Amino acid sequence: MLSGSSGAPVPHEDARLAEFEAQRPRLLRLGYRMLGSVSEAEDIVQEAWLRWSGVQDGVASPAAYLTRIVTRLCLDHMKSARVRRETYVGAWLPEPLMGAIEPDEAVTDDVTMTLMLALERLSPFERAAFLLHDVFGVALPEVAAALGRAPAAVRQLAVRARKHVESGRRRYRLDAAEADRIARAFFAASRDGDTAALASLLAADVELRSDGGGRVLAYPNIIRGMDRLIRLFAGLSGKAYYQPVLLRTALIDGLPGYVSADRGGVLQTTALEVRDGRITAIYMVRNPDKLRHVASAFGP
Repeated sequence: MLSGSSGAPVPHEDARLAEFEAQRPRLLRLGYRMLGSVSEAEDIVQEAWLRWSGVQDGVASPAAYLTRIVTRLCLDHMKSARVRRETYVGAWLPEPLMGAIEPDEAVTDDVTMTLMLALERLSPFERAAFLLHDVFGVALPEVAAALGRAPAAVRQLAVRARKHVESGRRRYRLDAAEADRIARAFFAASRDGDTAALASLLAADVELRSDGGGRVLAYPNIIRGMDRLIRLFAGLSGKAYYQPVLLRTALIDGLPGYVSADRGGVLQTTALEVRDGRITAIYMVRNPDKLRHVASAFGP
């Protein structure tokens, strides 16, 4: 920040910083949902600040201007990110976004881990059009300006994206108490290998995805079916190394879940997709590179 001769912030710079900080939470959410990475979203927003701090006066809408900057930076970044995904070891899951959903974003409730995975099937421009228009409520002309496309073309991008991700929209909502109950019940049942409890919690077609990134042990392939998962957890419960400790329950990308640690100190987040009272999908993130922001909450 620039300072005057007295060392106090220059009023113009102070106002510029205040305008940016007012948009920062929204820009971080946009960056995360474009990239699936908390750390990369933070880097993008920092780059947006550097560009914003050097812009001249006359920006009619800081929100629209900064949205365009972050969107274009994300689109550029996604070119290299997609190359990295092609060589990723095992299943890929987004970095877990922890905490409660922001009440000021009307449709944020729909942005769950399931939808984040559905967004991965879209082209970068389809993903941007869908997020900006359907999730963040940006008017179509502003979306077109951010993407550098004609409004009619952007409308088609959003329509195609909407069709692809419709299955990822959450249709079943849980209150906080029920989300906490299911998360705790599943942790205890999976830790203990309690087959009866697992059978009462899991849907017949439940799926488990586990992301270790080649850094720690994880299941490289999707495991499908209640019977297979019950056998898996029953077998694990008898292993000396498998003694997970529950650190906290939490919303993870809008889904009920928890943070745990195994005997070796490896952190894990577990998010649970629930429909009609049954767990239909389990998302375990164990890759320590994706859990740095989580680890910081549990000590040095």
